[in-house]
Amino acid sequence: MTKGAECVAAEETVLDAARRMTELGVGALPICGADDRLKGVLTDRDIVVEVLGAGKDPAAVKAGELAQEEAVTIGADDDVEELLRTMASHKVRRLPVIDGHRLVGIVALADVARALPDRAVGDLLEVLSSD
Repeated sequence: MTKGAECVAAEETVLDAARRMTELGVGALPICGADDRLKGVLTDRDIVVEVLGAGKDPAAVKAGELAQEEAVTIGADDDVEELLRTMASHKVRRLPVIDGHRLVGIVALADVARALPDRAVGDLLEVLSSD
């Protein structure tokens, strides 16, 4: 897990989020509301497909507009099997880690690849790559 993940505020623009992604060298940022609760995850792909590809102005679109109805997360106390099940069943490559309602980090597919045996990583990659 990468601790101390930074959020983009739901009211910040997609352009601001893209700049922060560039500064941090990341491909995704959690979206947090004014109540400091996780609203979703904004990815570089979301920006390209949902904003640029749709002809929208990234300086006018708010990050919160791209938030999912319910963010897929993993609890700070959940085990590796739950992590793998959640990533596979939702076909996500990054999972925000929450403790209660507070964001404490993000687990990315790269974290999984470094920490688990090749077989488990291969199985997860197969699921994520299908469709």
